[in-house]
Amino acid sequence: MPIISVKNLEFRYGSREVFSGVSFDIERGDYVGVAGQNGSGKTTLIKSILGLIKPQKGEIFIDGVPSGKFKDWYKIGYLPQSLTLSKSIFPATVKEVVSLGLLSRKSFPKRITSSDDEKILEVLKILKIESIKDKLIGELSGGQQQRVFLAHALVSDPEILILDEPTTALDPEIRENFFETLRRLNRDKKVTILLISHDVSHIGNYAEKLLYIDKKEVFFGSFKNFCQSKEMENYFGEHLQHFICHQHDEESGHKHL
Repeated sequence: MPIISVKNLEFRYGSREVFSGVSFDIERGDYVGVAGQNGSGKTTLIKSILGLIKPQKGEIFIDGVPSGKFKDWYKIGYLPQSLTLSKSIFPATVKEVVSLGLLSRKSFPKRITSSDDEKILEVLKILKIESIKDKLIGELSGGQQQRVFLAHALVSDPEILILDEPTTALDPEIRENFFETLRRLNRDKKVTILLISHDVSHIGNYAEKLLYIDKKEVFFGSFKNFCQSKEMENYFGEHLQHFICHQHDEESGHKHL
């Protein structure tokens, strides 16, 4: 059974069609890059999957359950597009922000236990931010805040991790560490990952499959199939198609991961 199944989805803002005819299945343990031009409907699609907005047509199933009846949302970790919080707007420490990811799945009374503290510290160490656990989040750089939000998404051990343009505030070194962390989560813990990126030229370095939308589903499948697709060659051109797929990088010694 697919962990996420989307059937003939359509979304409109008034009379403006955002996308239509989008259908795909995400298998458990998949690492899928979601790409497309600005305004192609990537974020709207993800918000539909998360139940934040309701599409006009189509169905979404999560773990075999219609999304409207799905209750275990704690199984999905979500990292939205880069946010910047000031200490005056959100006067909380790093540890307090991350702990909210655990409180969401607790019944009343909602308390953080000693085992929760250990889990929070474990996640902070994985992301190399344990040294700033007592700092106010509003005092951190954009890159540090992004890692805190990722820790918040990871601390409840989600089965699905959805990330919307997660590296826009990260410098190159932290960016590579970030993607290496995602790779380990996918490989070792079998976390299913959906990664939205506007940078389709690099997404093949990290993800195993690609969903490319442009107000419709243009392509969904492995990068090997993308590389061999005549339709994709007609869409991107042969040179850009092979640059995106990264299937030939090992031959030229340029594979990043």
